[in-house]
Amino acid sequence: MRSVRGFTAIQTTRRTFLKLTTAATSVAAAEFSHALPAATTIALVLDAHSPLVTSEPVQWALEQFRQALEVKGITAAVNSRTLAVVVSPITGSLAKAFGNLPDITQPETVALIPGVHNNVPAILVTGLDTRGIVYGLLELTERVRFNDDPFAALHLPAPIIEVTPNKVRSVARAFVSEIEDKSWFYDRKFWTDYLDTIAFARFNRFNFALGFGYDFPRGVTGDYLHFPYPYLVEVPGYEQVSVEPRLAAGERQRNLETLRYIAAETARRGLEFQLGIWTHAYQWTDSPHSDHHIAGLTPETHAAYCRDALAAVLKACPQISGLTLRIHGESGIPEGSYPFWQTLFEAISGAGRTIEIDMHAKGLNLIMIDMARKTGMPVKVGAKFWAEHQGLSYHQADIRATEYPRFGVTGTFAVSNGERNFTRYGYGDFYRQRSGVEILYRVWPGTQRHLLWGDPALASGYGRAANFCGAAGMELCEPLTFKGREGSGHPGGRNAYVDSSLAATHRDTSKFEVTYLLWGRHLYNPETTPEVHHRFFRQAFGSSGPPLETALANSSRILPLITTAWLPSASNHSFWPELYTPISILPPTDKPLYGDSPAPHNVSAISPLDPQLFSTIDQHARDLVSSTTNARYSPVEVIEWLETMIFVSTQSLTLASAGKSSQVQSPEFRQIAEDIFILNGLGRYFANLFRAALFYSIHELTGDPVAAERSLDAYRKARDAWFRMSQRADKIYAADISYGEIPIRRGNWADRLPAIDQDMTALEKHFTARPVQQASAGMAIQSATKASPRPATTLEHRVPATFRPGSDLQLTITAPATVTTSIVWYRHVNQGERWNSAPMQKAGNSYSAIIPASYTNSSYPMQYYFELHTANKATLSPPFNPTLSNQPYYAVMPAT
Repeated sequence: MRSVRGFTAIQTTRRTFLKLTTAATSVAAAEFSHALPAATTIALVLDAHSPLVTSEPVQWALEQFRQALEVKGITAAVNSRTLAVVVSPITGSLAKAFGNLPDITQPETVALIPGVHNNVPAILVTGLDTRGIVYGLLELTERVRFNDDPFAALHLPAPIIEVTPNKVRSVARAFVSEIEDKSWFYDRKFWTDYLDTIAFARFNRFNFALGFGYDFPRGVTGDYLHFPYPYLVEVPGYEQVSVEPRLAAGERQRNLETLRYIAAETARRGLEFQLGIWTHAYQWTDSPHSDHHIAGLTPETHAAYCRDALAAVLKACPQISGLTLRIHGESGIPEGSYPFWQTLFEAISGAGRTIEIDMHAKGLNLIMIDMARKTGMPVKVGAKFWAEHQGLSYHQADIRATEYPRFGVTGTFAVSNGERNFTRYGYGDFYRQRSGVEILYRVWPGTQRHLLWGDPALASGYGRAANFCGAAGMELCEPLTFKGREGSGHPGGRNAYVDSSLAATHRDTSKFEVTYLLWGRHLYNPETTPEVHHRFFRQAFGSSGPPLETALANSSRILPLITTAWLPSASNHSFWPELYTPISILPPTDKPLYGDSPAPHNVSAISPLDPQLFSTIDQHARDLVSSTTNARYSPVEVIEWLETMIFVSTQSLTLASAGKSSQVQSPEFRQIAEDIFILNGLGRYFANLFRAALFYSIHELTGDPVAAERSLDAYRKARDAWFRMSQRADKIYAADISYGEIPIRRGNWADRLPAIDQDMTALEKHFTARPVQQASAGMAIQSATKASPRPATTLEHRVPATFRPGSDLQLTITAPATVTTSIVWYRHVNQGERWNSAPMQKAGNSYSAIIPASYTNSSYPMQYYFELHTANKATLSPPFNPTLSNQPYYAVMPAT
């Protein structure tokens, strides 16, 4: 793949460069080793003639470096006999004086080169562009901040060369609650700290999302900035358009000035500023209790007003470099209303500068793509990654059956619920080559939005998945997204702490600094050195830092694994595993809670979000009872993975908590520890829930009373885990953690316990009323208790660099002698299609298969994996790694 090959090339350049600079590095290392610990100055040498060095972002980064030095008692001076930091573009004379330099060809490359300047040990901070130099300076800044001995931290034994495979690394922050969001929206100190955080994490885009709080403008209550234009600008010729009740005097101007400030501060740090406008409806449906409504518009003036208002916003905020637009029916504009979008796009083509158009993928068709491309602007497709949730570190191998294309659908959602249904929750068919658009992945806030997340392994995998088959990158809907939506907000901060000692420490996003750090740095470089996060934990928590880091990493894998293997609803509006609203182990007799789950809508029937690689609980029960070999990952394996994560996290947290009292009793430590406790409690609950459902399904197939006993025993353990977790969480978090209006989107963990108890009682009655045993399930029960190890089948396989469309693609593996059968599964990288399989032909220990020319004759990339069988077991290759953070299939691009 293009971006991956580029990354490999730069690493080769680095190795070559290391050989060329051995002598200079040795001199620098010797000079560094003799530097006096008491030194108090560093020479800061700047190429004052370079537009890059004098640019606003580099000047901002230099100020961060100076401030970090000052805190440590070090002065940035003109001269120093201890150390010089030289800042110059790679083509500058100051850089050339360092001798042999790397061949930097990619934007945003970070290059920190040890050497000598004026007979003083020196570090060259260089690159091709502004961001490369900014990131280099910020790396030095963090080394100073996070180390007790700054001079030792600035010692570089070898050059540091980093490049990114991801062109876009974005954070999206949404305004959805007038009660909760106005405080940070107007707070300039907040924006300084927040934008600093994401810039240090090497995100290169900030997306400020408006109109994001409702899936459709029906039942609207909290609606401030939902249709944003009249809250920001007064448009000549449309003076009659207003927000009712009227905004306070000067409020609209204050809103616009705040937006201008945010955009300017974003650009000052070298980030792109993207404005998200997710709603273009001006009238709400069935919304008698809305806080506001828009007056003065008619269907006849609507499109022209939106065009002129958008033009006014773009003119007022020249730092806006892109727009994110929801273009399907949830925007409030009926699908197929192409004249509206044609009119709106005139504001973009007439802006007088480049404005990227990022169109949300759901329901997107070629008509809209062609319309956007005709503006002459760059066009991106904003595709969801793992539906509206957070799964493992790869793109789901297949979508669920409920997302397959449908035909004959009419109405407001005729496109996105019809033939383009498969674009709702993934990349759809947008990998069609030569389409003229790029894919940008968006991680939605369905799985984990309130509790702290921090796993470097999963973040690294996301960094690799972001450029899958040449995609442009990834945008993260940040923690706390949707807090207070639908008028559910509360005063007093979005973190919803009831423990005042935790609530009073920082602004709400400060708790998530490690989350931004891990996501941003691994999106920039999936192979980021672990020292980046090690130093963060070490500086904050001393000797407790390393075990706390391990505990958080393992607990952070729990919910993404559950989302991947078991998903009641793809909508974040419904399924919220952090604060899960339970469904029954028995089939419900009334309307199912999660409407897009498969019938009969009980725990056992729920589909994985990746049904190609994971088995349902019901299917696994049938496999065990019938002694059928199934290579998919089973619920028993998922249970054991969860229990391993919980064990490691719990042991590590215990070790971390034994540290110095001043560290482990700090609010910052307790914030992390309490969230780990909740996550581990959720993991115990779900592991035992899955086990209870599996034994229930075995019982339903066989009537074996032992399966009933095991099911109830597991369910009691699940209930106990939830009870103990909720008892503690009730002392930490408020009674109403609100992410929406209805109970499924708000409340507290204790609220969910009665439903669990009710279902357990119903299950007990069900088993008591069951007829006499039909068959023994001894072997099935044994297999359901502990997963059988997968066969050891290390393969030799050379992944083709490319394939030629219209020619056969031959795939060959060399397998151990224990393998008796091999099957290749393959598919175009197109979620509108299903997978094909073919038996592989054996010759000795080799197996081969041909994907025929008729299938490769396509404009899509290809993906494939292998299913391997031994005498009585089966497995998949490539397998998951120990942290579940790799891609479990191969992808090949067509030759160009």
